[in-house]
Amino acid sequence: MRRRQKREASLTDRIEVRVRFSEVDALQIVWHGEYVKYIEDGREAFGKRYGIGYMDMKDEGFAAPIVKLDLDYKLSLTFNEQAIVETRYIPCDAAKIQFDYTVFRKSDNAVVAEASTVQVFTHLDTGILELNNPDFYLKWKEKWNIR
Repeated sequence: MRRRQKREASLTDRIEVRVRFSEVDALQIVWHGEYVKYIEDGREAFGKRYGIGYMDMKDEGFAAPIVKLDLDYKLSLTFNEQAIVETRYIPCDAAKIQFDYTVFRKSDNAVVAEASTVQVFTHLDTGILELNNPDFYLKWKEKWNIR
């Protein structure tokens, strides 16, 4: 199996998730769509830790919908296994937020999935796409010394 080339990350967060019964199929293997939820959990934990969560953006008058999701499945997780979701912020100059993710099986640290997302800024009141980095985002990047 080919691994993605790791991009340079400036901030990283890791969380643990347990595979619940409702997330597996009849073979007790995690249904592929659940991995999107796992990386969402990772992104929410990242936002909370670093002060760039969905509610932080909402308070500034913005939403940040996902416009691109790329997900590669490597191995399966099964019922009641523990996984680690690593979320890495990938800096760029454009008015967007990029994350890379790696989902590991906790028991042997095997990579079970790799993903990336791109989010853009839209104004909550109009839904119009923001083509420039919003002030709050520039201040956030400055706070964390992101270039």
